[in-house]
Amino acid sequence: MLTTLMNAEPGSPLPYTDTKLVGAADFYFALNATFRFIERKLGKDALHRYWQDLGTRYYAPVTTQWRAGGLRAVADYWRAFFKAEPGAEVTVEQLADEVVIEVKTCPIIEHLRDNQRAIMPDFCEHCYFVSEAMAQPAGLCARISGGNGRCTQRFSTQALPPQDINSITRCA
Repeated sequence: MLTTLMNAEPGSPLPYTDTKLVGAADFYFALNATFRFIERKLGKDALHRYWQDLGTRYYAPVTTQWRAGGLRAVADYWRAFFKAEPGAEVTVEQLADEVVIEVKTCPIIEHLRDNQRAIMPDFCEHCYFVSEAMAQPAGLCARISGGNGRCTQRFSTQALPPQDINSITRCA
């Protein structure tokens, strides 16, 4: 069972008890290996369920903030999140009915490549499954396009067409 995160500082866009300014990039190795292990041992559907569970259970405190704060909370969260990710090159724009995140350099993909790690081909799909599971209870939907180190992520108050998983570029 995943543990729910507690908010370290009231009003913080990142409701984590760990207050370091920058994350540890070597954790990306563990993510890649964990996703690959689950897919090999349990299959792709189980991996999708794992990602959805991360979004609904582990990130529940984030969803609570989004539900209370709307798109401003979504934008604030992603700005703070990517600020703490080493090597991230990202812009976050809040519009009237959506937040658009342009990932120019994905910190995970970049770190894995820099360290000659074989990246799980469907790695970028986790952004959709986790984000959509976070967004739905907050009355939002998440859609991803691109991938393989560069993508656009949209969090919208409007109903969007279903995610085309093939629009998420596989990692090479």
